[in-house]
Formats: sequence, structure tokens, C-alpha cells
Amino acid sequence: MAVQMHMETAEGLKIPSLGFGTWQCTDEDELEAALNAALETGYRHVDTAYFFGNEHVVGRVINEWIESERLAREDVFLSTKLPIFGFHEDLVEEYMLKSLENLGVERVDLYFAHFPLHMNYDEGLDDPTFMETDHMAVWKKMEEQVEQGRATAIGLSNFNMTQTERIVEEAAIKPACLQVENHIYLQQRDLVQFCHDNGIVVIGFSPLGSPDVNSFYESIGRPTRDLPDLFQDPTVLSLAEKYGKTAAQILLRFQLQRDVAVVVKSKTPSRIEENFEVFDFCIGDEDMEELRALDVGEAARIVDFSVLSQKLLEQPEWPWHTFTKVSE
Repeated sequence: MAVQMHMETAEGLKIPSLGFGTWQCTDEDELEAALNAALETGYRHVDTAYFFGNEHVVGRVINEWIESERLAREDVFLSTKLPIFGFHEDLVEEYMLKSLENLGVERVDLYFAHFPLHMNYDEGLDDPTFMETDHMAVWKKMEEQVEQGRATAIGLSNFNMTQTERIVEEAAIKPACLQVENHIYLQQRDLVQFCHDNGIVVIGFSPLGSPDVNSFYESIGRPTRDLPDLFQDPTVLSLAEKYGKTAAQILLRFQLQRDVAVVVKSKTPSRIEENFEVFDFCIGDEDMEELRALDVGEAARIVDFSVLSQKLLEQPEWPWHTFTKVSE
């Protein structure tokens, strides 16, 4: 089964199927070196977010490549996101303009709503405040960013099936993409199928399981968690040996063969190159079925935003109420 280097939305937007992620990249020199290595390797999809606090570094590197004529602006697919503290119709334009200024560009290729509710924590994570939000009112403001030429397309991130359906049914400009956590233990098949049926490209984050997410939890003073180690799964290791590939390459190739695009992060040049070498082999049908059988479901969710505040769980638009009930 051949996997295309690009995935296409219902509107004909082509999105590189393997993107370079920048979450938890807070050291400017480290991120600059990693992003330069990624662009040298051939990555042409760069994913950031206002919440990550590194848009200015991403923009600086990309603009250096453009100014030196190593790349043209249209060669790079650049995405960023409306933060959780900007998820309100009165704040969309403000944060869109902030992101464009940080990135040093006039438009982004894709602008996501990062999370389906509003939380402000200017006074600290222990005492956040919440603002009631209307998803469609926010989405209409997102649509205005396309109409103003600030974003080529708009998408959703961390929205559940019901929330995504609501937007799809009522939007004038349909979501081009849905970005959600997706890996062998959390495959979200129904949600992926719904998106495919509606011409929405699914972009999976944490396809390798975010093995260093606990460092983020520690950085914001939150307790660490026991996390699944996808690299040590016996099935993954067996297939890595069979195909002469690494565990990471098996995990990434699995997603691409499901028609799920991925964003993957590394700070090590050799691993950045290694993660890109997933287009020269194919996982057989029987082996794909073995990997599909590893799906655990919601209990395997790693990037649980409630680490920011348990009060998130009390909000009507918290997207994973089913998961919360199971885990109690």
C-alpha cells in the first residue's frame, strides 16, 4: 500500500502527511537547531501553537529559509492554534493577529481551535476562571480569518465526535482538519472514520506516545503519571525486526497507512531523519491487523489537559467525559 506524501481535504487542500511538531520545545537554541535539521531532512509541515510559547522561534527559522531562498513560503505548510485562553468569539481575532506577528507571516496555512472550551489562568493554575463559550460563535470568527486572508484553512483540535459533528453540520467553511491524540493504544476509529467520510484530514499528535510528557507536567508543578511505553510493545518490536525498521518507524507508518497524518517531534538530528524514513516500506495487511488489535481506547489517553486544572472536568464542553467516568 503506497502512502502519499500529502493528504487532501474535501476542498482540495494538500497537507504534508508527516509534520514536525514543536510542543515542549521551549529552549530557543535547541528548537532552532531541530527545526533547521527537520527542514534539511525534508519536512515541509511545521506545527506550532500560541500555547507552546515558541511561535517566534518557528517564524524566525522559516523566514530565514525563505530569505536565503532555500525555500519559498508556499513550500512550507505552517499551522498554529487559538489557545485555550483565547477560545471565545471576542478573542479569536486578537490571538490570530498575535500569532501572525510572532511568526512573522501574513497568513498561516491552517489555524486550529486548540481546545473546545475557555480557561483563563492569569492568576495561576490553582485558581483558573472559565468563560461560557458558544462553539459556533467562535467558529464564525475562525471563518472570518479565512475571509480576511489570515488563514488558508481552519481546523479543530481535541474536539470529540459530538463537538466535531456540530461544527460540520452548521459551518459555512467546514473544518479542513481535526488534530487529536492518536497512536496504537488510542486509535479513535469512529472519530477517524467520521472525518474521512466528511473530507476532513485527521492529524494525529503523540503518535509515539509523548514519552517525555512528564517533563512538561513537572515544569508546571503537576504530578507525573505512569505512561505506556509504545516503543517496548512486543508487537511493535517484532514488526520492527521483521521490516528492518525502528519501533518509531513502525508506529508512524501504521498511522500513515490508516490515512492519518502525523506530527512528530524530536530534538536529535539522527532521530529527525529516522522519523522521516517511513515512505520506503509497507506494513502488510495481517501485520496491520495485529497493530489495530492493540487499541485500548480512552484509558490509554496520554495528553489529558486536566493536568492544567481538575476544574476543567466540571465544564460542559470538556471533551472526554466518558473517559473521566471510566477512570474514577
